[in-house]
Amino acid sequence: MKTISHNPEAFESTYALLVRSEEKQRSRFEMLVYTLLIVSTLFAVAQFGHQAAMMPPSIAHVATAVSASPQHGG
Repeated sequence: MKTISHNPEAFESTYALLVRSEEKQRSRFEMLVYTLLIVSTLFAVAQFGHQAAMMPPSIAHVATAVSASPQHGG
């Protein structure tokens, strides 16, 4: 019959076992992927904001005038 040891030194939680067995190479790869995702998202948002700020006033004026004018039709 197997006996269960209740010795505090022998007992380890599941979390402790997972942390100890964690793959260091995989952790570094995941950190690199997450960093690249964050940087690319920030770059895309900044580029979109820059394009909106650089829009010529004539295009912005035409876009608002066309959407505000009533349609002439039959």
